[in-house]
Amino acid sequence: MKKIYELIAPCHFGLEAVLKREILDLGYEISCVEDGRVTFLGDAEAIAIANVFLRTAERILLKVGSIHAETFDELFEGTKALEWEKYLPADARFWVAKATSVKSRLFSPSDIQSIVKKAIVERLKGVYGLSWFKEDGAQYPIRIFLMKDEAVIGLDTTGESLHKRGYRKLTAKAPISETLAAALIMLTPWKKDRILVDPFCGSGTFPIEAAMMAAGIAPGMNRSFLAENWTNLMARRCWYDAVEEAQDLIDDTVETDIQGYDIDGEVIRVARENARLAGVEHMIHFQKRPVSELNHPRKYGFVITNPPYGERIEERENLPALYQEIGRAFSRLDSWSEYVITSYDQAEKYIGKKADKNRKIYNGMIKTYYYQFLGPRPPKKETGKRFE
Repeated sequence: MKKIYELIAPCHFGLEAVLKREILDLGYEISCVEDGRVTFLGDAEAIAIANVFLRTAERILLKVGSIHAETFDELFEGTKALEWEKYLPADARFWVAKATSVKSRLFSPSDIQSIVKKAIVERLKGVYGLSWFKEDGAQYPIRIFLMKDEAVIGLDTTGESLHKRGYRKLTAKAPISETLAAALIMLTPWKKDRILVDPFCGSGTFPIEAAMMAAGIAPGMNRSFLAENWTNLMARRCWYDAVEEAQDLIDDTVETDIQGYDIDGEVIRVARENARLAGVEHMIHFQKRPVSELNHPRKYGFVITNPPYGERIEERENLPALYQEIGRAFSRLDSWSEYVITSYDQAEKYIGKKADKNRKIYNGMIKTYYYQFLGPRPPKKETGKRFE
């Protein structure tokens, strides 16, 4: 009988519902949805499948246990009581990579990390009969979340965050992360047979993520994961099978109309190179073009974009004029739907219309707004025909 684990998938705050839907689509049972993470049940194969296929998760953690800890003594004893030997072999290289504390009596990340490491060492000393560990085997980074004195401890199966797809070797200024871009696209009704334009494409993340979705390219199939070396917990065959399944699902011959524009020609060069590395360069039309020239002869398309929002003080005075220009471009696309993520809270005012929906999303530590201006639905054609 396969062992079932609790697996934790952190995500951007405000996008838990998108990740939940992804996990359900993979066929796994959700056990808990909290701010910034979704917990689900799965076996060893699920660890590989989740890492390879999930577009909106930041990483996949294997939950070791949870404890109540108001003091460092409670944290030490609670951590020591967990059955670490079921997860960490005697040669494991393990460390507490990150500690997060919210509304808890224990709040010093460095002290929490130190106590948890010491507790695990004490546990394993007794189990393995060793007084010193070489730690020259596979890597098992540990993460701990404290919320209102309740600590959840897990092993990081992923390593580098899942937003590291492997295609973005070059970046433009203030790029949006791949996981966030994917989630924002998935919050829209866009499908691969509909037009998508990003007039501020930067490194090309929105167009590339959309093209990967259209072609069925799994986001994690061209990178490695730490748990590939956890042969005590899962066979390497799990990873081979997940990647093989991902390869079988690819259809990069699909016809798309995905476009990315930017006013900076060098940025467009970067975007093209990133698209080439992602295997979707042939699916996207990149062009040097200002937002003032945004237009399209076809109807019922989508704009999904992350325009500048004045990270630097000297840039902020230019924002009213920029967002007015965005508004004029949108007025020329009167049958289109537009989706804009920005931290600029005056965006609606200068775009010149109120968004039909507005969703607050945290992009790192920055509070942003996802303004959704919904256009009309395209008329249905005869059965079997695609939308215009």
